[in-house]
Amino acid sequence: MMGPARTDNSIIGRWWWTVDRLTLGAIGVLMAVGMILVAAASPAVAERIGIESFHFVERQALFLAPAVFVLLAASLLSPIGVRRIGVAGFVAAAVAMIATLLWGPLLNGAHRWLVIEGVQFQPSELAKPAFAIVTAWLFTLQQRNADWRFGALAGALLCSVLALLALQPDFGMAAVVAAVWFGQAFLAGLPLLWVGIAVVAGAAALSAAYTFVPHVTERIDRFLYPASGENFQVETALNAFATGGPFGRGPGEGVVKSVLPDAHTDFIFAVVGEEFGMVACILIAATFAFVVLRGLLRLLREPDYFVLLAGSGLLVQFGLQAAVNMGVNLRLLPAKGMTLPFISYGGSSLLALALGMGLLLALTRRRVSDLEARWLIGKGSA
Repeated sequence: MMGPARTDNSIIGRWWWTVDRLTLGAIGVLMAVGMILVAAASPAVAERIGIESFHFVERQALFLAPAVFVLLAASLLSPIGVRRIGVAGFVAAAVAMIATLLWGPLLNGAHRWLVIEGVQFQPSELAKPAFAIVTAWLFTLQQRNADWRFGALAGALLCSVLALLALQPDFGMAAVVAAVWFGQAFLAGLPLLWVGIAVVAGAAALSAAYTFVPHVTERIDRFLYPASGENFQVETALNAFATGGPFGRGPGEGVVKSVLPDAHTDFIFAVVGEEFGMVACILIAATFAFVVLRGLLRLLREPDYFVLLAGSGLLVQFGLQAAVNMGVNLRLLPAKGMTLPFISYGGSSLLALALGMGLLLALTRRRVSDLEARWLIGKGSA
């Protein structure tokens, strides 16, 4: 792979030889594939709702360039810079989430978006990576200072974010945020008693949502008892995978995008299955798995406690979102409006994911101290 010389001591040179170029390449592949699939899936959706055919394609392309910039710029940061961006981003996202409840439009029965100069933005997307960074910092302070109050503050932040998400409502996003928090808390040494309490609390929250929130009840009932209600999108998606077979019907030959309302967002994986087949679906899933597993392997060698917790939180978030989307498409999970990272249409999702993965690349870069240690070891063994 061509790049700056190893003797290049510029910012770009140092970045090139310390960043995880394989993970960067995998993310680039997902971005490129996502742009291609949005171009394949969205024109039929746009025509069906009466707007210009390439409306969604143009808007996705408009967000792609700043997303690439955000990804690369974030990957240049030091761990301290990552922490600062996380704190600032979390404060901004929290304020924006409150603003959505006060002034955001009601779309599909939820207040999740702000409209700025005609552009819709979902603040909770930014909250996800920023929250993972902030809680990792608080757990690190707890460990360094042996002060339980930092852990309690992390718990209070979790409850605050979950409350804001419940008011929107967005229970799927709340589940992802809670899973990331408990994953970090477990790595930070959360006692098994509290793990048990967390499991009970999660089950109680799910039960309450099922009992008192009608659309949650409906979605779970339709998942458990398909004959109990309308399952058009999920059944159509399953049929798309069946008709696609191993290698698909061919680019542009699919019909599912002409009938599925969310073919360019939540159910774009079904478009992949129909037009490009099972092999393409496996390759996309394998790319997500590669990013997560490679990131975790690099973090296992990381001596910095904050880097370990923050990086793990970002990876859990990324992998869980991909798994939920693909699981819904394959009817392995109840229906949930969650995009497939870097693949589905969505500007705020694309930018937030680029920020999160850029921060991950920054955290998993080889530090100068690591490179010096390797050089000294090599010199001593020579």
